[in-house]
Amino acid sequence: MAKQYVLRRSAFRSADITLPTSKSISNRLLLINVLCHSPYKPENISDSDDTRVMLRAVESDCSLVDVGAAGTSMRFLTAYLSLLPGEHVITGSERMKQRPIALLVDALRSLGADIQYVENEGFPPLKIVGKELQGGMVTLPGNVSSQYISALMMIAPMVKGGLQIVLKGKINSRPYIDMTLSVMKSYGVDGEWNDNKISIPEGRYMPQQNRVEADWSAASYWYEMAALCPQCTFHLIGLQRESLQGDSAVKKIAEALGVTTEFCEDGVIITKTKKSTAQFVYDFSSQPDLAQTFVVASCLMNIKFSFTGLESLKIKETDRLGALVAELRKLGYVLNSNNIDTLTWNGERIEPMSMPIINTYKDHRMAMAFMPAVAVYPDASITIDDPDVVSKSYPMFWRDMQAAGLVIEEKTD
Repeated sequence: MAKQYVLRRSAFRSADITLPTSKSISNRLLLINVLCHSPYKPENISDSDDTRVMLRAVESDCSLVDVGAAGTSMRFLTAYLSLLPGEHVITGSERMKQRPIALLVDALRSLGADIQYVENEGFPPLKIVGKELQGGMVTLPGNVSSQYISALMMIAPMVKGGLQIVLKGKINSRPYIDMTLSVMKSYGVDGEWNDNKISIPEGRYMPQQNRVEADWSAASYWYEMAALCPQCTFHLIGLQRESLQGDSAVKKIAEALGVTTEFCEDGVIITKTKKSTAQFVYDFSSQPDLAQTFVVASCLMNIKFSFTGLESLKIKETDRLGALVAELRKLGYVLNSNNIDTLTWNGERIEPMSMPIINTYKDHRMAMAFMPAVAVYPDASITIDDPDVVSKSYPMFWRDMQAAGLVIEEKTD
């Protein structure tokens, strides 16, 4: 049996929480830093597993790169290694070997990249022989992971002639593309995004000193806690009003749960002060990483919902659509999914399990989104299987929740 945490019904209390910093910004800074041979290290970079993988890879001269479960690192490093002289193999966890990468590989090959599949066509691991790439135009579906698009964008200045990326159809995760453009601009490269075309000229990144802001995605679990614990006020330290992160939209989305946000000198103060909505409709195309938080919170608050824009959830750390349906059923909520991009709950309930064990599927956001259920679940406890998965993005998650009153009993073999 893997490690498990039994979470006990607790007297939750207000708390001051220093949030982790953004792994999305950290990983972009680390890649561009190495592309411009910067003498400056980004300040305040994330301590998450994903960023540790990225840091280890860009600082190592090893020809074998193992990214584990870090999807961002897989996509970004595939593009980077395509330019880096020498022969490299990039691999990852068993789940990573099931996550598609053909669209990125095909785009890089169209620029002249030498990439071969080591095992299964269309999936990692990859053998890459780095070489000079020729620029031009590449076309991608707009609804693919923004990590493919950002990976191409960041190497574009190093490609002969630059790059034009044409996005076909609906464009998902726009804020992450905007984030990439903003980080690139801070290093002296001005890309343009007009309609469905991103144009980035050949050029040089100029080394800069950058500091990473706190992570709005991590803040979302505290918004969920605030919604479920109206007696509590949470002071979240490090969040910025003017943020590069699309997930900063959580402050607006959470108003549907009755949670308000007040900015202060060093972050925000969040409190449940308003009545929640009775029917929640939202398109998560621009904030897919917030979906689990609001799906779980809405069920626990008895809010019927229809959430769309969830296409990318099926190729994340797990099939998040299927995982949400399965685990919320244990808590007595019957969700409906078209298994493509939509998840709904019309209020249908069944008898909840007694002392349920929530499977996390090696997905950090499953553990964190379901933890607040203990605040309102009818039984005295719920169990989170494999709780250490939170280290992927929020290593101090359990410590911080204990500071707010969570009682944890650890179970191991």
